[in-house]
Amino acid sequence: MKAIHDTGLFAPCPAPFNLAAHVLGQAERFVDKDALVQISDTGNTSLTYDALRRSVLGIGTGLLELGVRPGDRVLMRLGNTVDFPLAYLGAIAVGIVPVPTSSALTEAEVAAIAAQIKPRLTLRDPDVACPEALRSIGPAELDEMKHAPAASYDTGDPNRLAYMIYTSGTSGRPRAVMHAHRAIWARRMMIDDWYGLGRDDRLLHAGAFNWTYTLGTGLMDPWTVGATALIPVPGTPPEALFQMLADQRATIFAAAPGVYRQMLKHPVPALPNLRHGLSAGEKLPHVTEAAWRDATQTPIFEAYGMSECSTFVSGSPAHPAPAGTLGRPQTGRHIAVLGEDEPVETGQPGIIAVHRSDPGLMLGYLDQPEETASRMRGDWFLTGDQGQMDAGGHIRFLGRADDMMNAGGFRVSPLEVEAAMAAFPGISAIGVTDVPVKADATIIAAFYVADDTLSECELEAFAADRLARYKQPRAYVQIPDLPKGANGKILRRKLRDYWKASHD
Repeated sequence: MKAIHDTGLFAPCPAPFNLAAHVLGQAERFVDKDALVQISDTGNTSLTYDALRRSVLGIGTGLLELGVRPGDRVLMRLGNTVDFPLAYLGAIAVGIVPVPTSSALTEAEVAAIAAQIKPRLTLRDPDVACPEALRSIGPAELDEMKHAPAASYDTGDPNRLAYMIYTSGTSGRPRAVMHAHRAIWARRMMIDDWYGLGRDDRLLHAGAFNWTYTLGTGLMDPWTVGATALIPVPGTPPEALFQMLADQRATIFAAAPGVYRQMLKHPVPALPNLRHGLSAGEKLPHVTEAAWRDATQTPIFEAYGMSECSTFVSGSPAHPAPAGTLGRPQTGRHIAVLGEDEPVETGQPGIIAVHRSDPGLMLGYLDQPEETASRMRGDWFLTGDQGQMDAGGHIRFLGRADDMMNAGGFRVSPLEVEAAMAAFPGISAIGVTDVPVKADATIIAAFYVADDTLSECELEAFAADRLARYKQPRAYVQIPDLPKGANGKILRRKLRDYWKASHD
C-alpha cells in the first residue's frame, strides 16, 4: 500500500474573492460582539466586530489616498501592537500586497528585503529598525486612517497575489513566499480538523501580533467564524497566562511548545472553561504534552505545516493523533510520502509532500523560478521534511531531510532521540544532531539546557534504557539556550557550529 492520503475534494474557492472580506464576513452579523480583547493586569481593551471592520476598511482608504494602488507592495515594519493585523488586512482589502517582516530584523536585513520587493510605502514603528530612505508612515497616521470612510473590497481572481512572507527555508537564505487570496479559504480545513473552533469560542493566543502564527491561528481564523480572539499585552510573562486563561474564560489556548513548557513551572488554577490547547511552530515534545494534560486535564492538539502551505496535518478534538504521530491530513488535503519518484510504501520513510492542487499552497518564491521549480516533483510540492505514513494516513514526523543523522549506516531522526532524552530530570530543553569527530567520522551529540550540569554517566544510562545503541548520543554538551529561528525551530547547523568552535 502506497503512502498517499487523499481526503477528498475541498469546495473550490468562490470567485470573485478577497481574503480580508472573507475574514470579516461575520462582522455585520456580530456588530457589537468583541472580536478582540487585549489582556492586561492594568485593564483590558477590546475591539468589537464593527470597530474591527471600520478600522480595516478605513486603513484601506487611507493607503489608497496616499497613492498606493492595487498590486503595489507595502513593507510592514510594525511592532507588537494591534496596528499590525489591522494594517495587514486593510492593505489586502483594497488589493495592496502587504509584506510583514519580523521586528527583530536589522536595518541591513530590511534594506535587502526592500531592494527585492521595491515597496511603494513602508508602515513603520519608530522603534523598529528600518532604513530612513524608505518612504514611510507611522502609528499616528494609521490611527487617523482608522476613522476614514470605509473602502470597498477589491475582489477578483482568488489565485492573484495577496501577500508575501519571508522564510529562511532549508537554505538559510531569506525568501519571499508569495500567497494568493485563496490561502485563507484553505484555512477552513483547520477549523474542524485542528481547532474544533466555533463562534462561541474564546481563543487565547500567547504570541505577538506581528507573528504569522498569531496572525492566522490567533486572529484571522477566530474572526472568520465569529469567535473572540484574546491576546496578552506585550511582555506578559508565562506564569501570568494561566490566570488569564481562567479570568477570560478561554475555551482554547494556542502557543508554541516552549511557552507550554515555561507555564508548567508554575501553579495551575482551575480552568473550567478550557477544552484544549493548540501547538505549532516546532515539534511538541511528548513529555510537555503529557505534563500539560496531567496539570490541566486537557489535551494539546499539534499541527504540522510550513510557510509555503500553513498547517495541513494535525490532530483534533474529533480525531486525536495516535501516540507518536502528528495526526492525519486535514479533510480536503492530498498528501503523500515520496521516495525518489513516487510514494513509498506505508511505514517507510520519505519526504512529506503536498499536491499542487492544495488551495493553501504558495504561488512560488518571488523572483526565484528555479528555486520554486526545485521544490516540485511532478505534481508534488516537497516540504523537505522526512516522515512516515501508516495505513490510516497518520504521519510520524522524522525531522528535516537535511537534519537526519547517519549512525553506523542507520538513518536516525534527531526528534526520536530528543523525545527520549527530554524526560531526563533537570533537562528543560534539548537539541540533537550529528557532529564531526574526524575527517570521515561523526557522532550523535546532545546539546541540553539545564540549571545545573548533569552527570554524563547518568545521561548515558538513561539513554541506554530507552534507545538502541546506535541511536544513543556519544557526547552531552550543556549550553545556555537552544539556537532557534524566527519560527521557533531548532537551528541544528548552529549546534554543529557551536561544536566546531569548541573543538577546534
